[in-house]
Amino acid sequence: MNALNAYYEHGTPAERWARAQLFFDAKEYAPAARVLDSLAAETPEQLAPRLLLARAYYHSAQLSRAEGELRAILERWPVEDYAQLLLGRTLERQGRAAEAGTYLRIAAAMAGDFPEA
Repeated sequence: MNALNAYYEHGTPAERWARAQLFFDAKEYAPAARVLDSLAAETPEQLAPRLLLARAYYHSAQLSRAEGELRAILERWPVEDYAQLLLGRTLERQGRAAEAGTYLRIAAAMAGDFPEA
């Protein structure tokens, strides 16, 4: 393991979570994703690190990774409306508007945002 990887994986889960949030808040999305990747793998039962990882992937234009993480989240937590929305946005950014529409409509319905008849 090189020194950089050791930095990203060093500390308790709580310390790494705090570090990842600092990176994310500073719009340093790729480093945030590096910290969150191992943290999410260690705690797959926790939604927050996985959702922040998907967001970090999205904002750092790692769209296929964001898509994979979001699909995994929705397998486990199908009523997570923000994951539905972010998956729709991720698919849009990949030029897959027709597929994105399904997730965007689900997210809107979950949020109670129904088009007027």
